[in-house]
Order: sequence, then structure tokens, then C-alpha cells
Amino acid sequence: MRIGVPKEVKAEEHRVGLTPGSVRQARHHGHEVIVERDAGHAIGLDDEDYRAVGAEVVDTAAEVFARAEMIVKVKEPQSEECAMLRSHQLLFTYLHLAPAPELTTALMESGAVAIAYETVTDDHGGLPLLAPMSEVAGRMSIQAGAHCLEMEQGGRGMLLGGVPGVRAAKVVVLGGGVVGTNAARMAMGLEAAVYVIDINLRRLYDLDLQFGATLNTIFSTVDAIEEHVMSADLVVGAVLVPGAAAPRLVTEDMVRGMRRGSVLVDVAIDQGGCIETARATTHAAPTYIQHDVVHYCVANMPGAVARTSTFALNNATLPFVMALADKGWREALRQDAHLKNGLNVAEGMLTYEAVARDLNMAYRSADDVIGA
Repeated sequence: MRIGVPKEVKAEEHRVGLTPGSVRQARHHGHEVIVERDAGHAIGLDDEDYRAVGAEVVDTAAEVFARAEMIVKVKEPQSEECAMLRSHQLLFTYLHLAPAPELTTALMESGAVAIAYETVTDDHGGLPLLAPMSEVAGRMSIQAGAHCLEMEQGGRGMLLGGVPGVRAAKVVVLGGGVVGTNAARMAMGLEAAVYVIDINLRRLYDLDLQFGATLNTIFSTVDAIEEHVMSADLVVGAVLVPGAAAPRLVTEDMVRGMRRGSVLVDVAIDQGGCIETARATTHAAPTYIQHDVVHYCVANMPGAVARTSTFALNNATLPFVMALADKGWREALRQDAHLKNGLNVAEGMLTYEAVARDLNMAYRSADDVIGA
């Protein structure tokens, strides 16, 4: 198969779909790889690195899209990229379609087959292609939140861990999944007072076993969320419903009730956000203040550490890239139910039920599309 790797065009995005090491693996399997010029340059992966492992480097994204049978990216295709997709071409990338009706329609109209990293599953009920970026985002949420608590950023002027004789900041993490666990781990490492709120008692039990008395685990109710959010210095929104829009757990009234200079970091903003007052921001302008509360809602947090994120993502995606290239998408999905769960768009139809439900669009099952 001919695999194409375009340079990412979304603002402030410097990750790349395949590293030179991944390209070498694809070449070892007998596949061709076309890489757009300077696709990895910003993170120190230069064109010569790609040529050295057998990739063909071309000047434009148009050539990559025109010649490749499978496009491997990082972020959802932008409008100019959707226009270059063609019928039956395979796209493998993050999509996050639930809050993006225009992108969803464009993908359906292109006739391309779109497999989303974030809805591929594993034997443990996890999301293996979302997990690496969730780890990064969870850890970054505490770095960002600690910075936002500084006076110059509009914060309360608090050191996250305090000092002897002065209380530490209260950090409330909504969601005990991969993002929440990594956020809690970082916050505890900085000696903050950390609370994780989750609706899954088993998950809270596991976190209690893992971290012990240094972590406070709270069962999720409206009362509990309201109580702990309104008394928090830093709140991290880390909830996820796979493939669907994030539930709005923090209301505007709760935000109004928070102390002046408190901080909200909504990691779920890629899926619409779990905080009612959240709106997507960028690395160039990451924060805004509403109701005297600092909001950090960057929709692409791992992009700030693009080199680390690229290698972490490639470690997870490469086996699936190879399966799709070696077998073709239909056979690969027939043989792997977890990869089949990644199919979001095919033959002009939505094939992921949660997205179809959120966008009120027609749905066709992946099984119907790929056949017996």
C-alpha cells in the first residue's frame, strides 16, 4: 500500500503522523511511504531522516493526497484537506466528530473511509490510541493549572504545593480515567491536596489502592461536584464518553460560586468540554477570565510538547497502521473488532452510533459496511 503523511496544517500543530522509525517499519513490510516536505521539521525530524529510511519526500500536501491510498495524520482534517480526500481513500487520524457537524458532513461527502484513533478499543475496555495523548494532557493540565494560579495570569497567587505553615492548593479532578489519573499523579507530586471525582466506584477503589491516603476519592453526584468545585483552587475537567460529546458537569452557577482567581482546565474541550463556561482556546491565547475564574481550554494540549507526543502516539498507532496497510481496511476490521470500533465514516455514511446520535444524523453499522 502507498501511505501518505502530510504536514499538519491546523494552527499550532507540530506533531507528525509517522516518525522515521515508523516509516522504516512500513518499508520493512513492503509498503511505499510519501511524506510532505518539512512534515516533521519543527520537532527535529528532517526530510533527510525520512529519505534515509526509504520515504519519498514531496513538495505539497496535494501530491500526498493525490497519490496515497491511506493518509496517516494526527489532527482532524481541515477544510482544505477534506477537499483533497477522495472516494475509498483511507484516513487514519484523530477525528472527534461529535462536536463537529461540518467536518462530519465533509468526510461523508468525500466518500473516504475515516477511522478515528479515539474510538479504537482494546481488550481491557480502554482506548489505546487516545491513552498516550491523554497521559500527556493529564500531566500538562497540572503544569498549566499551576502556571494559571500565578498572579500575572489572573490567578489567586497560590503555589500548588504550598510551603511549611501555608496550606497547599485544593485540586479537584473530574474523572478518574487516563487523563484524571495522570493529573492526580502530577498534582500529588507537587504536594497539592488532590480530590478525584468519578461515577465508577471500582475505578475509585483502584485509585485508592494505587495512591493510598494521599488521594481523596469522591463518588460523583451533583452535590459532590458542586461542593468540591466551588471550594477548589484548581479544577481539571477530565471526563470522556468515547466518541460522544462530553457531559457538562460544571454549571455556570458553580463557576460563579468559585473564589476569585481560581482556575479551570477543561481537558475535555476536544469533545465539547465538561464545563459550561468553557470555550476552545489556542496555545497562542490559552486562557480567558469569566466570572473572575481563569479558564484554560486549549483544544490541543499535547501539541505543546509535540516531539514527546509524536513518539508516544506512534508507539500506539503503528501496529494498527501496519494491519490496515498489510490487509486492507475491510479485512483488517473484520479480523480486529477493536479496530472496527474506530470506523466512523464509510461509503458516505456515519458508522459510529454515538456520533450519529449526538449529531442527529443517519447511522449505518460498521458490520453492514464491511460485510461478513
